[in-house]
Amino acid sequence: MSLSFFRGARWVGAVLASGALAVSMPRPLAAQTMPLKLPFTIDTLPNGLTLIVHQDRSVPTVSVNVWYHVGSGDERVGRTGFAHLFEHLMFMGSEHAPYPAFDRLLESAGANNNGSTTEDRTNYYESGPSTALPLMLWLEADRMGWMVNTMDSAKVDLQRDVVKNERRQRLENAPYGMAWDNLPGAMYPAGHPYSWPVIGSMVDLSAASTEDVKNFFRMYYAPNNATLVVAGDVDPANVRSLVRRYFGEIPRGPAPDRPPTPTFQLQRDSVLVLEDRVQLPRVYLSWHTVKAYAPDDAALNVLSYLLTGAKNGRLTQSLVYDRQVATSVQAYQDGKLRDGDFGVIATGKPGTPLDTLRSVIDRELARIVAEGPTARELDQARNALEASQLRGLENVDAKADQLNYYYYYTGQPDYLAQDLARLRAVTAADVQRVARQYLQAPRVILSVVPQGKKELAATRPGVTP
Repeated sequence: MSLSFFRGARWVGAVLASGALAVSMPRPLAAQTMPLKLPFTIDTLPNGLTLIVHQDRSVPTVSVNVWYHVGSGDERVGRTGFAHLFEHLMFMGSEHAPYPAFDRLLESAGANNNGSTTEDRTNYYESGPSTALPLMLWLEADRMGWMVNTMDSAKVDLQRDVVKNERRQRLENAPYGMAWDNLPGAMYPAGHPYSWPVIGSMVDLSAASTEDVKNFFRMYYAPNNATLVVAGDVDPANVRSLVRRYFGEIPRGPAPDRPPTPTFQLQRDSVLVLEDRVQLPRVYLSWHTVKAYAPDDAALNVLSYLLTGAKNGRLTQSLVYDRQVATSVQAYQDGKLRDGDFGVIATGKPGTPLDTLRSVIDRELARIVAEGPTARELDQARNALEASQLRGLENVDAKADQLNYYYYYTGQPDYLAQDLARLRAVTAADVQRVARQYLQAPRVILSVVPQGKKELAATRPGVTP
């Protein structure tokens, strides 16, 4: 099971700081007359479950990918951490597949499974030989429709403790981990769906009752709040028959209550300092931007690559190679379902004041606002991001998840051609404009410094620590 603290740029994951695509490449895909496609069929069952099927007979494997449209952003103040807690509870057995039958049955069929949670969704997936498809679908249906009655305080308490321990390992006792506990509340106003970490707080996890957890399941883990993608060596008609057989009896749930997301702008720079058991100081700069697939999202993704996506990225070159004041730097545009933010994370060399890193970052951002990227830089960024996007679709597991992603965020399972088109359309002027509009605005400046070394923390420009 995995927990996502931020998704970051959807194109950048495979190329951040790799330098593998540091030279400008030809763009044969742009010259193609036929747009790339992810062929699919889509159906909706009477109970509201959406089924998307993608046929790929290249190898005899299949991927079953379920997205429940619930993440930490659907929680409430004082009741955080439920989405991720459920990621764990869903593996604790259901009425016809009591624990540990789920894993054992899949393993005996040569299949594997896992799940993950973000601010926007929780997903569960199985992957294996195409002969295991009926088993995969039956198991997913059983925990969707016949799990809540098997949930008891013993299971809730057990997984609550597991999640608490995961929080200790990933946040409280991990180097720099508490940055991700503090950034959401600093970036987003109180009550905003993204103002708490995905994993929730210890207080809220401790306070959750078994009935609280059951009510959360009844609200969000219903067929009308889920999308099921089946991709691989399958016959779409057979898939539809199996899904109707296994999922058709599950009743529709209530329409989830989703209050409108409040709009806001950061009014001034916020400066936070955390002391940690670390050797190297690290600064996190975060700006409020736009949600996924908003008009400026693609340009911000390109900007993030121009800054740190390759060894010759503006910030990588300046901080790591020229001035040699940082060991690493990363930039990302994190456009989510309801909102978005842009971040730069730079780790300094031992004893380096983080204001040194911040001032270099500010100068490079001002330079790109004033001059824009060169034609070579822009081509490199677009080519690298496009290549990363396409490499991410090389197997049916990735394609299943991408179909679910596109459908949830755009309403179109096959958004690939449009996605690539918006990337190719980004101009140098677009990059200049988004850098000026979003990264010259108020921000959060979070420093993580070695214990007893607060003097290394970054400050607002012009402020003496």
